[in-house]
Amino acid sequence: MIKLGGIRWSVHPLFVLVMLASVVTGYFAELLTLFAIVLVHELGHVFAARGFGWTVREVKLLPFGGVAEVEDGSGLPAREEALVAIAGPLQNAWMAGAAWLLGHTGAWDPAWAAYVYEANLMIGLFNLLPILPLDGGKLMLAGLSRTLTFHATLVWGTRISLLFSALMVASAIVPAVTSGNAIHLHLNLIAVGVFLLMSNWTTRRNIPFLFLRFLTNRASAASKSVTRGTWAFPIIVPKGYTVLAALRLFKRDSYHLIVVMEEQGDVLGVLPEQRLVSGFLSDGKADRAVLELFM
Repeated sequence: MIKLGGIRWSVHPLFVLVMLASVVTGYFAELLTLFAIVLVHELGHVFAARGFGWTVREVKLLPFGGVAEVEDGSGLPAREEALVAIAGPLQNAWMAGAAWLLGHTGAWDPAWAAYVYEANLMIGLFNLLPILPLDGGKLMLAGLSRTLTFHATLVWGTRISLLFSALMVASAIVPAVTSGNAIHLHLNLIAVGVFLLMSNWTTRRNIPFLFLRFLTNRASAASKSVTRGTWAFPIIVPKGYTVLAALRLFKRDSYHLIVVMEEQGDVLGVLPEQRLVSGFLSDGKADRAVLELFM
């Protein structure tokens, strides 16, 4: 692990295994090129993130891209996250275009230019798959958050990621099974697919923690919303509604007012979202009624 520009840079063990395999098979030059492509891909994310004022703590490089750890990730606007996510594949787009041009003008060996072009195309398109933590998975979360609550976005984001991860593993195994020839096994794809499957299975189990982190960041997000003079998005709940159930109705980029109503339609009270969040975080009583916060 090294630290450059205030960011910790590390290489994931999966990438180390690919490096060792490349040495054995004699494809080390291709691996160095792949490493450079992945590094430029991640730099695209880093520069975009810093352009929005994000604090990037660590970048971990993987064979297909990387994973960046940022401060207050769950409290960042969906629009910014989408733009930072797409910044990586855009680097692959210009590098693929440059390789194609250099190959067709004779500045590069056509075979080598074709390899660089195809490698960029593969990494760029692979990262657009709707699987977390790939760029496509982050774009998927940003899109889901426009219509779903934050908690539902986490749930459905991990479900979709698990589905596509499983399909990836199946697509690597099925050809070998149907042909009866083990040579058709795509070991690299299986390794990446299993890694993504396990990663998203862990994320699914950690949804309560991720949701709690989202709530702890709501104070600063709410303060910014009030400063900007944003419209409040009301959440209407009956008087017996629990605090946790109300919190799970929060949306990512919205500021909420919680309106507690009688069954007849009479308004019993209105709470700003900070009161609901602070009440929950202070004592952790998720199953008490929202109405008790007025008392």
